[in-house]
Amino acid sequence: MMKSESALLSMPGPSEETTVSIGDIVRLDQTAAAEATSRNRPTFGVVLRVAGDLCTIAPILRAGRDVDAVEHVVEVRTSETLPADLHSPLVASLDRVAMASRTGISRAARLDTESLDRILRAAVKLFAAAHSEAVYERQFDFDPSHTAIPASGKVIGRPEIGNMIDASLDGWLTTGRFNAEFQERLAKFLGVTHVLTVNSGSSANLIAFAALTSPKLGDRAVKPGDEVITVAAGFPTTVNPILQHGAVPVFVDVDIPTYNIDVSQLEAALSEKTRAIMLAHTLGNPYDVYAVADFARRHKLWLVEDCCDALGATFAGQLVGTFGDIATVSFYPAHHFTMGEGGALFTSDPELKTIAESFRDWGRDCYCAPGEANTCGKRFCWKLGDLPYGYDHKYTYAHIGFNLKITDMQAACALAQMDRLEGFIAARKRNFKFLKDRLRSVEDFLILPEATPGSDPSWFGFLLTLREGAHTRRVDLLEYLDQYKIGTRLLFAGNLTRQPSMKGRNYRVAGDLVNTDKIMNDTFWIGVYPGLSEQMLDFVAGKIEAYFGVNF
Repeated sequence: MMKSESALLSMPGPSEETTVSIGDIVRLDQTAAAEATSRNRPTFGVVLRVAGDLCTIAPILRAGRDVDAVEHVVEVRTSETLPADLHSPLVASLDRVAMASRTGISRAARLDTESLDRILRAAVKLFAAAHSEAVYERQFDFDPSHTAIPASGKVIGRPEIGNMIDASLDGWLTTGRFNAEFQERLAKFLGVTHVLTVNSGSSANLIAFAALTSPKLGDRAVKPGDEVITVAAGFPTTVNPILQHGAVPVFVDVDIPTYNIDVSQLEAALSEKTRAIMLAHTLGNPYDVYAVADFARRHKLWLVEDCCDALGATFAGQLVGTFGDIATVSFYPAHHFTMGEGGALFTSDPELKTIAESFRDWGRDCYCAPGEANTCGKRFCWKLGDLPYGYDHKYTYAHIGFNLKITDMQAACALAQMDRLEGFIAARKRNFKFLKDRLRSVEDFLILPEATPGSDPSWFGFLLTLREGAHTRRVDLLEYLDQYKIGTRLLFAGNLTRQPSMKGRNYRVAGDLVNTDKIMNDTFWIGVYPGLSEQMLDFVAGKIEAYFGVNF
């Protein structure tokens, strides 16, 4: 690859010019040395780029003060014999990169392949860091007349861009080293044994539920016609997998102001067909997991925790997602941290992990990682289904599966975001508290959100519901806020049973959905994500106060 790159970048010059390529170690004469190092003495450098008769040179520094005086240095090596006046270790400076004429240099040696890769990566990432600092990390003054205040968003910078560049330069386009490290770190954070990345939080829900339908689970498997307890006040892809596998969602009403399942209705939702519970922790606020998990255990039901909006939330000091059998999380840019499009499912049940991995990876029975071929040690020794003995295990399928993996570049971004996660969660809690304190002035008009007793939410948004006596319509309030570039969102589908997609679907409602309908008509939320400043939040609160004629 480097030969073709050199051919593209090197232009033929006069006969007296030295032929050099990217990665060559060159000796610079007095003039070239002065150009490259601002010191009139012979020196050496590494060729980073060749364009016409000019070379971009990273000077090789002398050990000691020269190295200590610069920030961005790269240690490099060569397998060739070095000139007598050039000694290892070789350290090249990217802070003193300069142009030199090819007529003033002569080839002395060449970097080994690993060093060439390392120094070029470092050079690319150094420029990318400058771009990130200028574009992503630059601090702007809040200008209400021009600055939008979104309900959600991402916070990225040099670490994420640097990791993504590293992943792209690896040329390993499927899951690889970054994904392996990310899964390990996320599992450690969550305190679980297994994490499987997928291409979205919705896919995580799909795979998590699909795993419960596997024939490998025998009588415990969820089958078409079985019932699954859930809520209608939420996101559709928490419920869609139930319908997609022929099971029947049983909808239970929710509580306001926690916006989570009313656990007092669980018994009324139970039937002889009930096999599972699948619920989301609403906008980062955990539901009463003790009550739900206890109910699931007593009735031998599967429990799927949708934590897509709740990463880092705890109940009784324990992270959500660790109470049930399997759980999910999303890494869409709106969520607690991002890899662009992406998600994960996690469990400490090795059987569910293997089944989920099969559904994610085409339904295959083989569990080899990408690039591996015989992890089990008996690739050609299986006799499964009606296939002949020895049929290649890599092409034997146990489930009707999908292909929902991510790329390593996505994992690289998320791995850098992991370093920010604790700070992100703290910022969300801090922003939520600011709004809660600031908006107490409008409690006569709006119901403010409350944490579920015993929980410590990792807030995704700040939910607000119009009181009966507010004497306004939600749409009028949202249009008013939109005039000031204040982003708002509804509680997703509102009441799923009233969505067009649910017409003619097989579902059951336990009791009534009074609060769910209230949410559909009168609830919305505003942002608390880490990219919002206190000045922005204060502006939002002030405009809400002004709308209701308070404190202005």
